[in-house]
Amino acid sequence: MSNRPAIAAAAEIKPGRYPELGSLDLYRMVIAKLIADFGISPKDIDGIFAPPMDRRSTKPKFYTHEILANELGITPRLSFTLNAGGATYGYMIQYAALAVAAGKADAVLCIGAGKFPKVGAGSETAESMMRTVCDAAFEFPYGPPIPALYAQYAARYMHEHGVTAEDMASVAVAQRKWAQLHPDAITRGKAELTIADVLGSRMIASPFHYLDCSIPCETGGAVLVTSEAFAKRINKQPAWLLGTGEHHGYGYVSQNPDLTHSGIAEAAREAFRESGLTPSEIDHAQIYDAFSICPIMALEDIGFAPRGKAGALFRSGRAGPGGDFPVNTYGGLLSYGHGGDASGMSMIVEGALQVMGRAGERQVKADNVLVHTYGGMLAEHCTLILGRTA
Repeated sequence: MSNRPAIAAAAEIKPGRYPELGSLDLYRMVIAKLIADFGISPKDIDGIFAPPMDRRSTKPKFYTHEILANELGITPRLSFTLNAGGATYGYMIQYAALAVAAGKADAVLCIGAGKFPKVGAGSETAESMMRTVCDAAFEFPYGPPIPALYAQYAARYMHEHGVTAEDMASVAVAQRKWAQLHPDAITRGKAELTIADVLGSRMIASPFHYLDCSIPCETGGAVLVTSEAFAKRINKQPAWLLGTGEHHGYGYVSQNPDLTHSGIAEAAREAFRESGLTPSEIDHAQIYDAFSICPIMALEDIGFAPRGKAGALFRSGRAGPGGDFPVNTYGGLLSYGHGGDASGMSMIVEGALQVMGRAGERQVKADNVLVHTYGGMLAEHCTLILGRTA
């Protein structure tokens, strides 16, 4: 890319519960942290990409970018509100990089924050969410919760490739170890897990036990995608965007003819082609992990492990602290926390901070890092490759 785009700043507020705050309050916290951590001014920002604000916001939900521009007191050169579930933030960064490379903007704020919706039985929010993710004719009438929809992917993948419940449990075990190294992780200070702990936790939707599932919470994060000149002005070591890729698959589980295939491989292949790198040149990966099967499927689709073998990577300790191929060094959504409307931001912030050398106690080798996010029922995919050198 010309103009060499980079992530020059990245920040996230601590995951948790903020009952006294609305979504806009969380956005304000994220912006304040980004500005404080990197010494930037709102006037530096000339682009804003954001997702829709949740329904409890006091402002119209579809115009988040306008609300934030007003908050910052700026008139951006480009700005929009975008929603693709957990893949939203990967897409934002890809489009921001393209805009920067084309000279359409110099510093684009990609941001998300919000509350995790209450989806208990009988709630209006639960019905609305099901109508969003379920096919109206073939899924919604049966009332499947999200874990049950993902469970169909997991069950088929286990059948086809020999993945075991112990393999999936080992993902949760590794993520909990990483969370002990992150000062803001929601499970920081809690006991480490064993495979027996995971398999002994209550069943949610077979094959998922309780500890195979991510932890709902509230948070927010932001990254600033900038030109080379701007990046070098505020950060001695930005995270250069070496490659990006996206893929759009089947919006509903019932419409996908092959539940072992979701589009991860296609997005990753595009990012590798653009970067000129191969899987063997990646130091570690940050993978969206709403459920424990997801990193296994992703690592195998991307080419980091043969089919049916990613579980062994976790069971051997290679993906955990001290291992030679770290995965989700912040604890993942399974142990760091699954931050509501900002759920696709955590792994991007972590990947950028690792490349910048700002990951503190959990810092690992990060010359080249792959980040993969997805949205919907494994329907929307975005892969980013970040590097220490452009």
